[in-house]
Amino acid sequence: MACHVTRPTERERTVREIVYLSENKLRQFVPAPRRVPRTGALRVTTPLGGIDMDAPAANAEQGQLRHLHDVAKHVELMADWYAQPDLRPGQWVQFEAPLRCVTLGGAHQDLVLFVDPAGRGGTGSVADGDCRLLMHGSVRHLRGWTPMSVDGPALEVENSASSLGTAFVTRAGQVVEALTRHRDPLPLEETPSREAVRLHRQGMQELLDALDDEDDSIDTSAMMTGYARVTGLLSSAGASRCVVASPLVVEYAAADSLRNPV
Repeated sequence: MACHVTRPTERERTVREIVYLSENKLRQFVPAPRRVPRTGALRVTTPLGGIDMDAPAANAEQGQLRHLHDVAKHVELMADWYAQPDLRPGQWVQFEAPLRCVTLGGAHQDLVLFVDPAGRGGTGSVADGDCRLLMHGSVRHLRGWTPMSVDGPALEVENSASSLGTAFVTRAGQVVEALTRHRDPLPLEETPSREAVRLHRQGMQELLDALDDEDDSIDTSAMMTGYARVTGLLSSAGASRCVVASPLVVEYAAADSLRNPV
């Protein structure tokens, strides 16, 4: 029995249950100027010609969702599947996978992580081999979702050679700091960094291992889908390949988009 994967396109989706939406990424997409007046636009005539002005939206939320729909259709045309080999940082990818939503305590509590269960193999919506997915963002972009707080890896270790009780940041701590700095800020906050994220291979693996160790209770992962921009790629001997990405949108996957026997 073969498995056929069907993913709804943006045009086929009528209702979407959004878990995470990055307002900062949405603002990076500017619609091209249109020559034809938009439906619902106001035509203002001046001595120098006519000007099309948008009629006031019913509310900002509806306008944002319309913009998301247009952006998602645009990204859909260029996005690769997240498990595809030879991806590069900066590329857009589409994903569908069982994901847990977690956050770390302390100074990094604003960082939210979406991570798939370890060792799931081909149990997701497609046969993704050993490719894993770890996405990072800000908890303030979550919509009606409370992430699970976990201890995570040791971020600092006391310096035993020092009598002053100083500590140094671990490799995993450096990775968490980098991901926190490169979260999407909200409007009026600091300008996001345009520098490449420096992710240490060993630190990334320690972070994944710690998140996997926390997953010892009942399965809380939910099948989610969406689009994300690749931050980095982890590939090492004896370990699963992992795509690290920053999401534009994360939403519950429709039931009919899962693996169907044919």
